[in-house]
Amino acid sequence: MQYKYKFITRGFCGALALASAFTASIALAGVSAQDKARIGLEGKELTPTGAVRAGNAEGTIPAWKNEPIKPPAGFQVGGFHPDPFADDKVLFTITAQNYQEHADKLSPGQKQMFQTYPDFKMNIYPTRRSVVYKPYIYEAALKNLDRSELVHADINMGIVGFKGARKAWAFPIPKNGDEAWMNQASRPINPWMESWENTLAITTGGDYVVNKLNIQQHQKWSDPEIPDEDFDPEDVSLMYYQTLTAPPKLAGQVVLALDPATFTKVFRRAWAYSPGQRRVKRAPQIVYDNPLTASDGLATTDQKWGFNGPNDRFSYKLVGKKEMYVPYNAYKLHAKEATPDKIITPEGRVNQDYARYELHRVWIVDATLKEGTNHDYGRRTFYLDEDSWWIMLVDGYDRRGQIWRHWESHDVVFYDVGFLAASAEFQYDMQAGRMIALLIDKEKGPDFTWRGPDTYFTPASVRRNGVR
Repeated sequence: MQYKYKFITRGFCGALALASAFTASIALAGVSAQDKARIGLEGKELTPTGAVRAGNAEGTIPAWKNEPIKPPAGFQVGGFHPDPFADDKVLFTITAQNYQEHADKLSPGQKQMFQTYPDFKMNIYPTRRSVVYKPYIYEAALKNLDRSELVHADINMGIVGFKGARKAWAFPIPKNGDEAWMNQASRPINPWMESWENTLAITTGGDYVVNKLNIQQHQKWSDPEIPDEDFDPEDVSLMYYQTLTAPPKLAGQVVLALDPATFTKVFRRAWAYSPGQRRVKRAPQIVYDNPLTASDGLATTDQKWGFNGPNDRFSYKLVGKKEMYVPYNAYKLHAKEATPDKIITPEGRVNQDYARYELHRVWIVDATLKEGTNHDYGRRTFYLDEDSWWIMLVDGYDRRGQIWRHWESHDVVFYDVGFLAASAEFQYDMQAGRMIALLIDKEKGPDFTWRGPDTYFTPASVRRNGVR
């Protein structure tokens, strides 16, 4: 959730004013007895995420097994995560010359990439269904079958939300686009992390400046230390503190953001600190299609992690599920040696020899801009992994209905803590011929032992910690 500051004229203040006066319609998840009999941790047709447990008929997708990744020999907690699948070989490579042979398993955005960049390629590896969470996550998902409720709140352009769910996917067996979309909003996220991240806005000539960010976050949604009865998903869940540390002319800028798990009552609350002014100000602009921090206009605020923030500007349709080639098990990109100078080519694109793609079943959700509102994108199509509900790909269309941008999330399972997260995110702007890269910094790995009190995530804390 990286941000740049640009003011908008509506949304934040109005949402707060309406928060106590909104009307909402609530519908029970309504999972039938027949569907409940299909889902379970072991021995059922569906896993607790609603994924098909079995492999496919061709044997190119294996069955899901409740077997977490075993850390490779030599792994040290606090360091980078060695590739547990380092011995896997490339099965075949999709190129601009043969992509039509694989078109049924590619998104429109991927096909546009091959048409736009003749040297673009995708190395296809054996499929590893490596996303396995801790038992309490799956226990929560199965409980959510009986306690989740879909909510449509009359806030702004109409928020889609949920009630009742805790810690995991609200609707493991979704019946429509709104329920499917709530699964990415309620997916399990590592509760605690301090990370060091890079943002690179890359020119057509391959030039870039490395913007460095230090981030602390507490995601209460999946925190096993918080009892269900003590957590309200309509109150603050994500607590996010971001400091820009480089380049020197920008160093010291701070963003604090507080998000609920579901935006049915509370809007995003955000503050920004500028070392030049030495003041902490409310930042209602950190939302929707305002520019991502240091993105040079190549990505919007709500694109970090594929999507974040309130969802009221789009309508969501569940297209279905299909087999597609998506980024997966991105340990090569995550490796300490995979520095920006190696990942980014002189042509200003990703060195695809670092990228790993696998065949997985994905849910497809089509988001269409509502009439009467504004956003840079007229339509976005999201491709969500069936074993995690994380967004793997996004095809972004402009207001004319043409493919504009293609987003990829290259994720890894942090096997020491048992959570999936993005190690690298890339977006290609095919109209501008440019791209943006969001990377885990390679000087220091993520720290999952970091802890901080709620008071750390306050404007007063930003004010105390602010430096010129």
